[in-house]
Amino acid sequence: MRTSRITMGAATGLTLALTLAACGGDGADAEEPMPDENAQEETETMEEEQDSEDMDEEDGEDSGDSDDHDDMDEDNDSDADLSAVEPQSTGDPFADARNAASHMPMTGETFAAGFTEALHIEGDPQSEAAELRGQLTALFQEHVYLAGIAVATAYHAGPDSDEFALAAETVDENSVALADAVGDLAGDDARESFLRNWREHIDYFVNYAVAAEAGDQEGMDQAVADLTEYADGVGMFFDRTTDGALNADAVTESIIGHIETLAGAVDSLAAGDPAAFANLKAAADHMVMGAATMAEGLSEAADLEGDPNDDASELRSALTANLNEHVYVAGIAVFVGYTEEDGLESEAFEAAAGVVDDNAVQLADAVGGLAGDEQRDPFLDLWRDHIGYFVDYAGAVAEGDDDAAESALMALDAYRSDAGAFFEDISGGELPAEDVEDGLSTHVQTVAGAIDSLNEALVQN
Repeated sequence: MRTSRITMGAATGLTLALTLAACGGDGADAEEPMPDENAQEETETMEEEQDSEDMDEEDGEDSGDSDDHDDMDEDNDSDADLSAVEPQSTGDPFADARNAASHMPMTGETFAAGFTEALHIEGDPQSEAAELRGQLTALFQEHVYLAGIAVATAYHAGPDSDEFALAAETVDENSVALADAVGDLAGDDARESFLRNWREHIDYFVNYAVAAEAGDQEGMDQAVADLTEYADGVGMFFDRTTDGALNADAVTESIIGHIETLAGAVDSLAAGDPAAFANLKAAADHMVMGAATMAEGLSEAADLEGDPNDDASELRSALTANLNEHVYVAGIAVFVGYTEEDGLESEAFEAAAGVVDDNAVQLADAVGGLAGDEQRDPFLDLWRDHIGYFVDYAGAVAEGDDDAAESALMALDAYRSDAGAFFEDISGGELPAEDVEDGLSTHVQTVAGAIDSLNEALVQN
């Protein structure tokens, strides 16, 4: 039986009063215990011939035993099912969020390959060039969301807090991953140069965020000047590294757009403006476009196999961006729900939840564009359901309601089966239900684990 759930698209007026579905009595309550006299009679009839009534009684008792065994089997099955969605948490909410997101590019690749085969889409979603574009899409988009989360953490807990130190460490892990990607194509010297300069530009954004919160216009202007100088330098770096395959002006223009959009999101975070979450999404969307530019130039310079701009590669990049973003905007919504005074009823949470639903609609549009308009709404309903179950889980763990938390996990587990059947059907079997269910198992485990860590860091402490 499904639990009742709350959809993120209807977040206005959302409360933490979660509803646990009634499960009824257990198997032992299904029939009354036999009186001692009947029990003795049953024993005697097992040693001698019985009349037809005794045989009927024994058959009835055997049937009851069978029912009890069935109930035990069902309980064991339930335990096994829940183990597939057992939350995986390290206690570090920022590392756990990044871990949850790290699985989504692989899911994007799997879905792109399945749809490419089923729908005969032109190109190869698993070529070297497509792999690079998918990787850069995830990493550049992730940079924005991790930076935004770090700024929000600094504003909530302070720039000298342990929480901010953890958030900043996760931002740097993304920086190292980006540098590794550059180094794989351009060599170790290019890796070190990129990493050094990329870290500097992050420091400039930190300076900007601190100045914005303090209302220090001079400090904000200086940070923007430093970031603009960085944009010019990184453009020349990639032009030189790729022998002109990446034009300096094109790279600089893209980075300037990054500076402007992320600074705008920081401004709204500093002001406590609920539009901050939509602004952060806009900044992340800009980086997805930037990743396409970078992938094209780097693929040409490294003479990679495949085309980063063919239809299949475009599909992989789009699915990667949407799925990766789903994890981060959901994590931000939980962060807001846990840190706002009015929690899930706050205006800020409503705005963050609206961005989660915007992402859900984008995913549904993509599915409808691939499988037909008639599949768009069924997917959207399924996807919104699973988001609602995560909201249920977040509320339950914050309240310490173990029963409600388990109920939410049971609903998420049932969702895996429904989604698996859906994607197998619309892909003509190219996306086997079992593979989809396995991927969603990891998704549930890691997102629920990140929620556990957020709860421990922001609510319980």
